[in-house]
This record gives sequence, C-alpha cells and structure tokens, in this order.
Amino acid sequence: MEGFASLFGSVPDPRAANVRHSLNSILFIALAAVLCGAESCQDMADFGVSKNKLIREIVPLPYGVPSHDVFSNVFRHLDPVAFEAVFSSFAQAFAKAISGVVAIDGKAVRGAYKRGDKASPLHLVNIWAADQRMVIGQQVAPNRNEVKGVLQALACLSLEGCIVTADALHCRADTASAILKTGADYALALKANQPNLLSQAKATLEDATDPDRAETNDVKIHDRSETRRAVVVEAGAMDFPGVKAIAQLESIRIEPDGRQTSHVRYFLLSRQVSAAAFMTIARAHWTIENQLHWVLDVAFCEDAARNRKDHGPQNLSTLRKLALNIIRQHPDKASIRRKIKKAGWDDQYLISIIAHMR
Repeated sequence: MEGFASLFGSVPDPRAANVRHSLNSILFIALAAVLCGAESCQDMADFGVSKNKLIREIVPLPYGVPSHDVFSNVFRHLDPVAFEAVFSSFAQAFAKAISGVVAIDGKAVRGAYKRGDKASPLHLVNIWAADQRMVIGQQVAPNRNEVKGVLQALACLSLEGCIVTADALHCRADTASAILKTGADYALALKANQPNLLSQAKATLEDATDPDRAETNDVKIHDRSETRRAVVVEAGAMDFPGVKAIAQLESIRIEPDGRQTSHVRYFLLSRQVSAAAFMTIARAHWTIENQLHWVLDVAFCEDAARNRKDHGPQNLSTLRKLALNIIRQHPDKASIRRKIKKAGWDDQYLISIIAHMR
C-alpha cells in the first residue's frame, strides 16, 4: 500500500478539506473492485462491504466503507489529466522499458454520452505497447477529433527506439513529425485519403528493380488459410517528414467455403527494415484491437458502462486500463476472464495480484 500511496498521492483531491475518507483509500478500493469485476461505482461500494475485513487489513477505514455516492463524486471530479499522468508513469515504470511496436488507435466508450447525444460518446486515444502487452497512456480526442488527440498524446511521450504504428487517418505530416520528436520511428498505413502520396508510393514500388520480399504461407486463422506477402523499397525523394521506405503488404485468404480474397495495403516507414521485419510490425499493430479494445469491452464491459457525468467516464476508463495492466502482468497463465473471477472468489489470489503491482 505504501507504493500505491506514494504514486497516487500526487493526484489532487477534488473534495473539501473536511472529508472522511482518504483519496488513496477510495482509489485503492476502487482498483481492487475493478480487479474483481466491478463495473460501476455501486459495485465498488458493494465490493467494499463484502470484502470489509480484507480491506481493513490494507487501508484504514475509520468511518467504514465509502458509499456509492463517495465513489461517484470522486471519479466525477478527479482531475483526469493528473490521474492519467500518474497512470502513464506507473505503466512505463511497471514495464521497465518500452520497446518494439507502440500502436495508437482511437476507441469510443459507447455508453458514455451526454443525455440526448447518443451519437457522440466519449472518444479516447489509446497508446498500446504491443511487445509488453500494456496500455501506456490515453488521451481524450477533443470534440471526437482523433488526430488532435493523437498529437496531444505524443507530445507527452518519450518513445526512444520504438516504432509507432497507426491507421491511415494518421498518415499526416504533423503526426509523422510528432512521432519523430518522441525519439521513435513510424509505420503509417497509407490509403486513398492521401491520393498524391499513395500514387507516389505505388509508382516507387512498380519502378523498384530489386525490392526486399518476404512471404508467410498458410497461416491458419479462424478456419481460413492466409498467405501474406510483403515488399519493402527505399522511398527516394518522397515529400513526407522522415520517410525512408515504402512497404506493400498483400493478404490472400482462402475461406472455409473455398472463396479466395486478396487485400493490398501500403505503408510509409521512417526506418529501413527488412520485409520480414515489416510483416511482424504490421501484425503487432492489430494487437491493440484484440488484446486491448476487445478485452476492455468483453472482460471489463466498457461499452456497457453507463457513467456519463463530468470526468467520470474518462477516469473510470483509466482505472480499467490500470487494472488490465496489473492482471495481465500477473504470472498466472489463466485468461483475463478467469483471473478476474479468481480474484473475486479467492482473497489470497486478489492479494497476490495487488502485491504484484508494487
């Protein structure tokens, strides 16, 4: 608990000076509750009551377990910037050193919308360290503008030696420059939203005399066979910040019913890599979808969360990501879902997860 208190003690308490429950105690109970599957502030209060004896051994509760209103009030008014900054510092320290692929992508929290504005839920930009399988940051997309959210997120990061990946929305000069300023390189998907760059890339690939090539055969995914072919060439005099290479990736799929489909994608790279290495980079990017976004929605029920007021949705999203990082780094080889259930059923298992975060 001392490590937790020293880390989150820097988050300013938004409440009046005469409050009964300490902010650290509230945050600790909330985190422990989410580790056990809590989805709302009411769940956190119920968890505190059911685990009252265990919690009192870890944090002081001179006035009993905080109520639902206390949890709700704290997360609604807690400074999300300060909370996310502490979370990012914790994540990077927990992972020791971030390396390899860092994927950036946006995600909507579907249930977090203002009354009468269901079409515009909270939109967050998530930063995912693929090799470490950890979330290392999040940023609100201002007015659901994901590009601005990414630029703001990158301004707060140091990613020396990493390769940042992003979809075609972020294949822009300002985003590329921001990535390079973090000390990282980029691998940005290139589509028809940048027609001039795309035509230049295709022409360069067609004119290349001896491109580097790589291929993987018969990758079995969801009962279908897939072959991937990558080509990497030097970019030449292409007008784009820091670009060194152009990559083409073709995926040929044979469905269970025998149908064959082919999909070709293009990328701009600021680091010259082999075609085989590029295939690994491109594949790593999609772990942000199936190892982060999917898990948040299925295991933590993020899309179903109904917190809508003030900073509540943003702060609770940060808390869920903190819990996911801690659960994933626990040495037990069980699935995320099984770990959450075991933490709720077995106090010693919950303590081992909490102790592992020190």
